Amino acid sequence: MNKLKNILESISERIGRLFAWSVALLVLVICVDVFMRYVLDISFIWLVELEIYLFALSFLFASGYAFKHDNHVRVDLFYAKWGDKGKAWTNLLGGLFFLLPWCLVSIMACWKYAMTSFRMGESSAQPGGLPGLYMLKFCLLLGFIFLLIQGIASMLQAVLVLRGKAEEK
Repeated sequence: MNKLKNILESISERIGRLFAWSVALLVLVICVDVFMRYVLDISFIWLVELEIYLFALSFLFASGYAFKHDNHVRVDLFYAKWGDKGKAWTNLLGGLFFLLPWCLVSIMACWKYAMTSFRMGESSAQPGGLPGLYMLKFCLLLGFIFLLIQGIASMLQAVLVLRGKAEEK
């Protein structure tokens, strides 16, 4: 169980580190866009759409990484005061009853959404926009898959803690 958890967490870690660079690329693209718009007085819709795509990639693909490193939003009324076993129960039950179903429903919905877009060859509705809008829609699907992978790893970690077999971090 610990080996599987480590494999799943390594996926989250690698994806998160890889797509952290998309933020730097996004900043560069925005700087180019601002320069072109305000200094050269020209703008390209594909450049604006590229900004949207890069923001989506960084946000969606970092969700599992943020969850792994506990950098996600948490309403922390009681959790911080609980011991390891109380936190483990919360993580396990929250994962089973909230995160897992949410990810599975979202994956199914995103699959249908992306496949419909792919089948019709959907592109940007804007003249001069980026082709292949379906690729962005498949990124939605991948984002939920990456979050699900980390959610499963988190639940496995909770089970290990409850069984007294968790590794020290």
